[in-house]
Amino acid sequence: MTRNKVLVIAAHPDDEILGCGATMAKHKHDGDEVSVVILAEGLTSRDEYRDRSTRSKDLSELGAAAYKANEILGVDSVTLEEFADNRMDSVDRLEIIKKVEFLLDKYRPDVVYTHHIGDVNIDHRRIHEAVLTACRPIPGNHRVNHLLYFEVPSSTEWMTPGSAPHFAPNWFVDVSDTLELKLKALEAYHTEMREWPHTRSIKAVDHLARWRGATISRDAAEAFVLGRTML
Repeated sequence: MTRNKVLVIAAHPDDEILGCGATMAKHKHDGDEVSVVILAEGLTSRDEYRDRSTRSKDLSELGAAAYKANEILGVDSVTLEEFADNRMDSVDRLEIIKKVEFLLDKYRPDVVYTHHIGDVNIDHRRIHEAVLTACRPIPGNHRVNHLLYFEVPSSTEWMTPGSAPHFAPNWFVDVSDTLELKLKALEAYHTEMREWPHTRSIKAVDHLARWRGATISRDAAEAFVLGRTML
C-alpha cells in the first residue's frame, strides 16, 4: 500500500537528482509514490539567444537522460515542462503559481520537495516562490503535510549569506542505503555533470552526502530546510 504521495518540483533536468535523488529512492523503498515535474527546459541559456530549434537534438537527449535517471531511482512519473531556461524571471509569477497549483491538484501530494530561496539561479528562486505560494494552507487548498527545500550543488552554495537567506538545513534524511542509486542516476546526466573539483561532479556530490551524513552521525544524508509541516 502506498504510504505517501511525494511530488518533486525542480527547475532543470538534473536538479531533482542533485537535490533529493537519494531521498526519492528512499521514498520508493518505503512504498511511497514519487512524481517529478521539471519546469524549465535546460540548455538554451548557454546560447546568446534562445532558439529551441537549434537545440532540438540536445534537448531531446537531455529529456531522455531525465527519464533514464529517474527510472534508476524507481520514480513513478516524470513530466518535462518548457519554461525558458534561466529566464523564468521574464514570466509573470502568477503564471508559474498557476502551473504549480495545477500540479498540486493533479498529484495531491502529501510531501513536496523544491528549491531553496537562497540560490544564485533565478529559476530556482522563482520556483521556490511559486511553490511556497501555491502550498499556502488556506481553506479549499490541497493540504501538503510536509514542504521541504533542497540544495543544488553548483548553485546553492554559491549564494553569499548577505545576499539571500543562507541554506541552513534543519531536516536530514539518512540515505546511507540509497546514495549509490543517486550517484548512478547522475551518471545518466553525464552531459550536465562536471569533473572534480567542480561542485557538480560525482565526487563532490558524494562528499557532500558524506558530510551531511556525518552531521547527524550517519554514513550519508541529504539535507533540507523545512518550510512547513502539518501533523
